[in-house]
Amino acid sequence: MDWNSSLQGLAGGMLIGLSATWLMATLGRIAGISGIIGGLITTRPKGDSAWRLTFLLGLISGPLVLMLLGGGQGNVAGSGVDVTGQVIGEPAGGVALMLVAGLLVGLGTGVGSGCTSGHGVCGLARLSTRSMVATLSFLVAGIITVYVVRHLIGGGA
Repeated sequence: MDWNSSLQGLAGGMLIGLSATWLMATLGRIAGISGIIGGLITTRPKGDSAWRLTFLLGLISGPLVLMLLGGGQGNVAGSGVDVTGQVIGEPAGGVALMLVAGLLVGLGTGVGSGCTSGHGVCGLARLSTRSMVATLSFLVAGIITVYVVRHLIGGGA
């Protein structure tokens, strides 16, 4: 067991929980990334974009600061591919497939009224039945996708 990675994961989870709690306590908002980005794109109340932009800036800058401080490259570690000097490495299925996947995820967050951060972190903490069903759906879809890709299509590692 890699204790360093486990402690980093624990610290990251605690920071996610703290930020979600802080956002709810101070602004009464759910820390759902799709809703935060959606609020920037769609019609929103006047003056509602500052906190959204700040939240997204923190979301993006946090990992970059960690890398600058020598904290590694996060999710590319142990991928079995030489990623020296790269931030996240090459997409496994190519850029076109990644774009299609991103669009499908965006469509899914619209249909599901949220994403894993909104439903999985904030919704489960509030014991929301809708969020429990949504999170179970995310997990089951992920499990099925991994099974199909690795065992039926044969493209897995």
